[in-house]
Amino acid sequence: FNTIGIDLLSATANDILVMGARPVTFLDYIANDRLDPFIVKEIVSGMVGACKDIGVSLVGGETAEMPDTYLPGEHDLVGVITGMVEKNKIITGDNIGPGDVVLGLPSSGLHTNGYSFARKLFFDIGKFRVNDVIPELEKSVGLTLLEPHINYTNHVFSVLDSGVNLKGIAHITGGGLVENIPRILPNGCGVEIQKHSWPRVPVFDVIQSIGNVDKNEMNRVFNMGIGMVFIVKLDDVGTVRGALKHLTNIYEIGFVVNGKNNVVIK
Repeated sequence: FNTIGIDLLSATANDILVMGARPVTFLDYIANDRLDPFIVKEIVSGMVGACKDIGVSLVGGETAEMPDTYLPGEHDLVGVITGMVEKNKIITGDNIGPGDVVLGLPSSGLHTNGYSFARKLFFDIGKFRVNDVIPELEKSVGLTLLEPHINYTNHVFSVLDSGVNLKGIAHITGGGLVENIPRILPNGCGVEIQKHSWPRVPVFDVIQSIGNVDKNEMNRVFNMGIGMVFIVKLDDVGTVRGALKHLTNIYEIGFVVNGKNNVVIK
């Protein structure tokens, strides 16, 4: 259960990072049919460790027992995060223009999105169990699906602190690259993505194989191995690589073009 706490912080923090906001405080809410102190401790311990990693204060939370609302074993988690950014430093995407480079930061797996589909494919169609090991995966099915969502706070501020002008940031969640990148594009700009420009995360190949899922559907549901996107000037690519060399690999996955506010994967 400790990975759930990590996921909760990562999902919320990454959503405010796209504006250049530094996460400051975090609140949690945990509800189920009957509170189990061990499970609550596991969930909160994951949050605490994740908060320490990025310098966020876990300032409080709430628990609730609602046996008439939740089935046995069900958990409802909510995270509330606050962040700070100077008004004149908010990243809006307004200055993105043709010729800018799209950089992809790798994901660790599903990143808390597409789980209903993944569960159906693995457990209903594929008939796998959580402890089964598939040759293509390094871990069991259960541990692969529980791989924690990467928190990109340290990545974003390593780049900002290096002086790079991050023109746009997109957190790649449900909707994948094709639906999340257009949110930050100004009118008259589109993005072309080169589909073989970053390593695939094996879990997505397994998912596609089990269900014979259409490639376009995969791109609409999953992050496909890219968890966050930066858009920068071509001249800044080397500086970004230098700022992130101790944190992650980074891939040039596409570029901004004149056109409609959409993403084309070629």
